[in-house]
Amino acid sequence: MALIFRTDAARAAAWGAAFQRQMPELDIRMWDAPGNIADIEFAVVWKPERGVLRGFPNLKAIFSVGAGVDHLFSDPELPEGVPVVRMVEPELTRGMTEYVVLHVLRHHRRQREMEANQRAEKWEMIEVPTAPSRKVGIMGLGELGRAAALALAALEFDVAGWSRTPKDIPGVESFHGDFGMDAFLAHSEILVCLLPLTTETEGILNTGLFEKLPRGASLINAARGGHQVEEDILAALESGRLSEATLDVFREEPLPADHSFWGHPRVTITPHNASLTDPDSAVRQVIENIHRIRRGEPPTNIVDPKAGY
Repeated sequence: MALIFRTDAARAAAWGAAFQRQMPELDIRMWDAPGNIADIEFAVVWKPERGVLRGFPNLKAIFSVGAGVDHLFSDPELPEGVPVVRMVEPELTRGMTEYVVLHVLRHHRRQREMEANQRAEKWEMIEVPTAPSRKVGIMGLGELGRAAALALAALEFDVAGWSRTPKDIPGVESFHGDFGMDAFLAHSEILVCLLPLTTETEGILNTGLFEKLPRGASLINAARGGHQVEEDILAALESGRLSEATLDVFREEPLPADHSFWGHPRVTITPHNASLTDPDSAVRQVIENIHRIRRGEPPTNIVDPKAGY
């Protein structure tokens, strides 16, 4: 039995060390030195090349290094019948909650305007509403969205959430399905996107959606660059439909040097680091699932291939 690993060099070293500490008997193979591919039963990967995974004939599970799995399901040659396991680990969730709370508070407290005044050496009282009067909407109520919504509700924001199917989260008004979308958007003065990227959510952050938000709403996207139509974000900022945007993800990464977002005074850019997987915690989850599979049990956190999450 062997496990093959594919990610960037920095993460490969950290994850390799974590596997060595926690399961030293496991045969770890690197992507560029797979050895006898018939030995490989598990793959832990991030953005593998198209069609490569189908070359391992004895795969029992494919594990995503991060929370997203769109990088796997975008491969039309992904092996059928092999379970894909998404990453659900406490530090990933905690990091995303921190990011969302940080930037919701920045937008809520009008921090961008205050920083601009400081640069201009301008003393001006800027009125800030109370948290209970501020309407925050979370698109996507999976593991990450639920945790972020609960944290904001604990700060007494007026929090609503939208998901494809009904959810019940204490202190959060939940909307679901196509018929719930418009009412949810009307509620969202600060809109946070934490959706999985699927064929249904591709390009969802567009002009049509922005027009259903309260005028002057703020946007936070910490999900996937594929969710946003970047020209529509710029147009919405220009028209005043959006007052500002915080973006952690982009259609092309790294963001090109000539992209309009870089110099835009009402766009905050972060380099796709809203939340990062902790190697020790993540490896622990992978090992637990390897043991489950060995016992003939299904792994936890299997992705529904039809839904894409």
